[in-house]
Amino acid sequence: MSNVLVLGGTTEASGLAALLAARGTAAVLSYAGRVASPKVQPIPVRIGGFGGLDGLVGYLRDHAVTHLVDATHPFAARMSATAVIAAAHTGVAYIALTRPAWTPVAGDRWTMLADIDAAVAALAGPSRRVMLALGRMHVDAFSVQPQHDYLLRFVDTPDRPPGLPRHHLVVDRGPFDVEDERCLMGAHGIEIMVCKNAGGTGAQAKIVAARALGLPVIMIARPVPPPRLEVHAAEDVLHWLDHAADRGV
Repeated sequence: MSNVLVLGGTTEASGLAALLAARGTAAVLSYAGRVASPKVQPIPVRIGGFGGLDGLVGYLRDHAVTHLVDATHPFAARMSATAVIAAAHTGVAYIALTRPAWTPVAGDRWTMLADIDAAVAALAGPSRRVMLALGRMHVDAFSVQPQHDYLLRFVDTPDRPPGLPRHHLVVDRGPFDVEDERCLMGAHGIEIMVCKNAGGTGAQAKIVAARALGLPVIMIARPVPPPRLEVHAAEDVLHWLDHAADRGV
């Protein structure tokens, strides 16, 4: 019998959870705990970190996990690296459920940069109205460029105000459509957007809206994941659970 641990927090993880529940596969969905009120799921949920590599190895062994599915955000590089090593240590079968990265098309005005530090440096210069479409983890890094008016959007109200002297915070949960994003950017007079290359369709509306408005976008590249077995559809994970001999490690 399969006993699946899904590392989640993404749309892809939720979709996989629904499929696992529909076919009665024993599974647990793990959230990192960064969202105060995560989406209700059809399978059991655990919330919080594992305590590093040793903690994840211990969890896999203590709960007799047979299959580990990494459906975390493409920028959760540390968690993904830990998952690959933990699966190898325990002999648990491993696969990553990922979303394809975005690629620019006609009309996009992207500056593609390697990381958050490069994005912060790229905002040097006169004051502008900047939409930071990054979530809340990296916002304070932009405090070294205090001259800008920043638009922020978080899923939850933060425990403390963001460390930006000039900002407007919107607390809202997606998904958002293109018209929503166009209206938000227009209402705040946004002149440039900063975002991560999260990929997929769930957060793509802001990219399409920026293109339609002719806005420049600072696009932060994904970290390079460790070598691993990857698929892009939840149905492919089910096929792997049933048939694949490759344990992915």
